[in-house]
Order: sequence, then C-alpha cells, then structure tokens
Amino acid sequence: MSITSIEKEMSVEPAALRAWAEGRMIFVELTDGRIIGFPADRFKILKNATDEQLKEVKVRLNGYALRWESLDEDITVPGIVAGNFQLP
Repeated sequence: MSITSIEKEMSVEPAALRAWAEGRMIFVELTDGRIIGFPADRFKILKNATDEQLKEVKVRLNGYALRWESLDEDITVPGIVAGNFQLP
C-alpha cells in the first residue's frame, strides 16, 4: 500500500508592518518587504479628512487593517493590495 500526500498551496494574505501618511498619500510597508501607497481620495471618509487626520493612521488586527480612530474608519490591508477602493 502506498500513501500519496497532496500538499495544498498555501496562500498568505499580505499584512502591514507599519503605515504612514505623506500629504494625501497613505503608505503601507508589508511583511513581504513591499511598500505600497494609495491616494486617500480613493476612500469616501479619507477624502474629506485633513492631512493631520490622515497622519493618525494605525495598524490594527495583527497587520490586517488600518484604523483612523478620530474618523472611525477601518480599511483592510488585503483589500488595499487587491485594489479594492471605494472611489475611482
């Protein structure tokens, strides 16, 4: 009798190590070494935020979300990497 082992390909979602804002751009450093950025204006609540409010971004949920407490806004890191934005 032989036993065949099938290995499933593991897919790891990207997670953030840190996040910051420069002007109207939000940047995220990912665990795989990439740094990605997106315009704050691609999200409804962030579009109306001041530059100072944008700088309050925090990494939450073990790197899987960005949080702006004063704006009550959360954005998932895998969603950002996939290009899932609210506005064109």
